Amino acid sequence: MLKRPEKNEYPSYYDSYLKLVSEGDLLGILESQLTDTVNLLSGLTEEQGDIAYASGKWTVKEVVGHVMDTERIMSYRLLRIARGDKAPLAGFSEEDYAFEGNFTERPLSELVEELQTVRKSTLSLLGGIPEHAWLRSGTANELPITARAIAYIIAGHGIHHVNIIKEKYIQ
Repeated sequence: MLKRPEKNEYPSYYDSYLKLVSEGDLLGILESQLTDTVNLLSGLTEEQGDIAYASGKWTVKEVVGHVMDTERIMSYRLLRIARGDKAPLAGFSEEDYAFEGNFTERPLSELVEELQTVRKSTLSLLGGIPEHAWLRSGTANELPITARAIAYIIAGHGIHHVNIIKEKYIQ
């Protein structure tokens, strides 16, 4: 079972995400998170998918798109680091990605289906990482991070955004 990363394995700004991940089997947590997220989002109407809870905030569709983009990028970082690649990995602008993703023009059901595909791909990747590779460290966004920390960040990031959807978008 993959153990929770130590504080020296990731930048401190990820603390809020890692605190959201419960103890236990991370792959199981990610799988049940997918089920819960799909159930939540599938219960929303198309109109609810187009709602932003305040001016300047993302719509539900844009939040889903952001979660997918971030998971793809983090999985790529995890892959490179786990494989021993020492090349620094660039950061990204979540605002630019959300804007360029054009998520508001797509049906919510299509985004939910894509989210499932992204998460299943992540689960396949994580299931194939050898034990010795989890503690490998690399540089992402100019800061050191381990493969193991990235796996936990993916989980925490998903939880964070589902919590926001529940608290701010669904009354």
